[in-house]
Amino acid sequence: MFTDFDLTALAIIPGVLLIWYIYKKDKVEKEPIGLIIRLVALGVLSCIVVGPLEMVVEYNLPYYSEGSVEYALQTSFLVAAFCEEIVKFLALRLGSWKDPSFNYRFDGIVYGVSAAVGFAVWENIMYVYYYGFYTAVVRAFTAVPLHAFCGAFMGVFYAHAKQQSILGNKSGFIKNTILALVVPMIVHGIYDTFAFLPGSIPSAMLMGFVVILYIIAIKTINANAAADYRAGFYSRPCSIDIDLDRMER
Repeated sequence: MFTDFDLTALAIIPGVLLIWYIYKKDKVEKEPIGLIIRLVALGVLSCIVVGPLEMVVEYNLPYYSEGSVEYALQTSFLVAAFCEEIVKFLALRLGSWKDPSFNYRFDGIVYGVSAAVGFAVWENIMYVYYYGFYTAVVRAFTAVPLHAFCGAFMGVFYAHAKQQSILGNKSGFIKNTILALVVPMIVHGIYDTFAFLPGSIPSAMLMGFVVILYIIAIKTINANAAADYRAGFYSRPCSIDIDLDRMER
């Protein structure tokens, strides 16, 4: 029989390991632990406040029966992905934009993952307490990495936006800020759509999507980490982006 302490540990450990993984990838200049903790805390706060926002959005949308394709698409994209990625972005922006430590492009990934993991860990604690050990195991390899990888994708474009802001390129700043929101929303929405649809085929498609997501996210993180030494905000810009073509296949 699992105690409350056991369940809490099972809910938290996957997020801690993901932050540690990203932190180790930051080879040029490690980010302050205090800043990471602040972003995780803001991520937790964003998870707490997103519930009322989702309720307001859902209340103003058409009604579809649970289990239908319309319900899955609407709930996934317009409720969960839209609301949750916005609050995570706000946590990221408030917690790191003006911090002097934010001076390399890979920093955006570290910060994005930290805020997203804060959100994911609090959400995971609630799910694990309600549904138990099996849910903790499944979410450790699916939902928690989903949030972290969405945070990584957000961080890529968020760092681009920061660099373009420093360079005085307003259109580049706006474009990358939009992408920092839209790309995670699309990824999150696809994942949740498969998760909300009943049946073995959507479940199999969800597992396939998770595998593809792991591959793209790890390649993106590794590519940006490798380029970090020449991707400072005051050095010559270099382009390392997400392999979106692979995601679309």
